[in-house]
Amino acid sequence: MDMKKMMKQAQRMQLELAKAQDEIKELEFTATAGGGMVEATALGDMSIRSITISPEAVDPEDVEMLQDMVVAAVNEALHGIADLSNQRLSAATGGMNIPGLM
Repeated sequence: MDMKKMMKQAQRMQLELAKAQDEIKELEFTATAGGGMVEATALGDMSIRSITISPEAVDPEDVEMLQDMVVAAVNEALHGIADLSNQRLSAATGGMNIPGLM
């Protein structure tokens, strides 16, 4: 393969990666726990946008269960957004594993 062609491919991949990284910032993933009593939404920058707790989930006698549901929903939302991000980056790189991207 000639050097010019390789350079063009590298530039094209760099543009695709930049585009993918911009799109990832806009991603959202929502997960629930406790049969939907706790809902957490994560953003592409791995931050949590919101946590919603159903009033039925609030039991002063069992705060530990509510805490567990919040942790479960947040972890699931973060795993989901990480999976979406990895899928988008993989599509941009043609499946090549580039260390340090995510």
